[in-house]
Amino acid sequence: MSNLYLLHKPYRMLSQFTDRQGRATLADVIDVPGVYAAGRLDYDSEGLLLLSDDGSLIHRIAHPRHKQPKTYWVQVEGQIDTAALAALKNGVTLKDGPTLPAKARRIEPPAIAPRDPAIDPKRHPSTSWLELTISEGRNRQVRRMTAHVGFPTLRLVRAAIGAWQLDGLQPGEWRRETLHAPRITTPNQRQNPTSRHVQKQRRRPTKGRPS
Repeated sequence: MSNLYLLHKPYRMLSQFTDRQGRATLADVIDVPGVYAAGRLDYDSEGLLLLSDDGSLIHRIAHPRHKQPKTYWVQVEGQIDTAALAALKNGVTLKDGPTLPAKARRIEPPAIAPRDPAIDPKRHPSTSWLELTISEGRNRQVRRMTAHVGFPTLRLVRAAIGAWQLDGLQPGEWRRETLHAPRITTPNQRQNPTSRHVQKQRRRPTKGRPS
């Protein structure tokens, strides 16, 4: 049995527990001892981050070999068009090579908390949202992909990792799921993420440092 913690990482927070520069960290919002993040989310990105105290589970979630699809809600500059969406679906060529085909569609603004600070409407009078699902994990990949097709990213929210979703968590909130499967010590063995029990609890930030 393994514990998995689903956290909505706020904007301008590091995906780690300490920082010598005094920036906001995960220690400001989750106080569970012995947990580590399965992967990372950039300082200026928001949304779902998975944590666990089970090293083998972290490996299976985070390792590129397992190709967990990640879904993002992306607010971009301008009104994204069908040509740009088609290019994202087919894959674009970045400086580090072509991306794999992705799922991309235009969406209405998602029902999520406003970003703090908010995007300045005077600087960005026209914006639109898309949902983008990728199976790679290159550095700042989503931002580079949307910029490549002419629509720079203004706000980036990770909505899902594999079968796990934000599911209404507010920034700084988290919930625990218990995966009912034996802990696995070899990386080649897989665990079905749907075999789980959700602990119905939502936790608020523990310290209240502004993000």
